[in-house]
Amino acid sequence: MAMLSFEGKYRVRGGTLVGGDLFDFWWGPFYVGFFGVTTVFFSLLGTLLILYGASLGHTWNVWRINIAPPDLSYGLAFAPIKEGGLWQAITICAIGAFCSWALRQVEISRKLGMGYHVPFAFSVAIFAYVALEVIRPVLMGSWGYAFPYGILSHLDWVSNTGYQYLHFHYNPAHMLAVSFFFTTTLALSLHGSLVLSAANPAKGEAMKTAEHENTFFRDIIGYSIGTLGIHRLGLFLALSAGFWSAICIIISGPFWTAGWPAWWGWWLNLPIWK
Repeated sequence: MAMLSFEGKYRVRGGTLVGGDLFDFWWGPFYVGFFGVTTVFFSLLGTLLILYGASLGHTWNVWRINIAPPDLSYGLAFAPIKEGGLWQAITICAIGAFCSWALRQVEISRKLGMGYHVPFAFSVAIFAYVALEVIRPVLMGSWGYAFPYGILSHLDWVSNTGYQYLHFHYNPAHMLAVSFFFTTTLALSLHGSLVLSAANPAKGEAMKTAEHENTFFRDIIGYSIGTLGIHRLGLFLALSAGFWSAICIIISGPFWTAGWPAWWGWWLNLPIWK
C-alpha cells in the first residue's frame, strides 16, 4: 500500500526526452516511455540472436555455448554472420539496450524532479562494458580482441588476457579497481549491519535512530560520516571500482604491451635506492 500511495508522485506527464506523450504511460507498475520500447526491442532481438548463435554451435550446454568475435584478420570490418558478424550484431543490441535503459532512467528522474545520479551510475557500468567490447578492440585494431559471449569461453578470455601480460594484478589501474571493489564490500557490510542492528533491536528494546548509529561509529572509530554521507561514499566507491576496472583493460595493449611487472621498474630505479 505504501508503494501505491507513492505512485501519484511519479505518475505524472512530462519529463520525456523523445516521443512526447506517445509512450508516456505505464504498463502495470513499470514506466514505458520511448526508451522503454527501445530497451525491449534491443533486448529481445539480442536474446534471439544469442539463441540463433547457440543453434549454430555444437552444444546447448549453457556453460559451453560460445559466440566468438570475428577473427583478428577481419580487423574492424564487418564479418560474415557465421564468422563473427553475429557477435557484432549482438554487441550492437547490447549497447542499444543498455543505453536505452539509462535514458529511460533519465526520464524517470526528470519526472521525480531528482538528480541524475542513478543513470550516471549505470552509465559507468555501460562504460566498463563498452571499454571491453568497443574501445579496446578499436584501439588494438581488431574486433577479435573483444571477449566472446559465453560463460566458460568468457572466463578463458579473461585468463588468457591476464597471462598475456604475465601478472595482470601488477597493473596499477587493476590494483585501484580491486581495492575499490573490496572497499565497497567493506563499506556496504558496515553500513548494512549497522542499519539492521538498529532496525531490529532485542526483544523489549526500542528501535534505534540515526543518532544511535552515528554514536556507535563515533565510539568505535572516532568519526561518523552520517546517513547521507555513507550513501555518497558508497556511490563513489562503487563507481570508482567500475571506472578503474575499465581503465585497467583499456591501457593493456594499446598503451602497454610488456608484462605488467616490468612497469614497476620506475620504482626500482628511484634515486633513493642508490
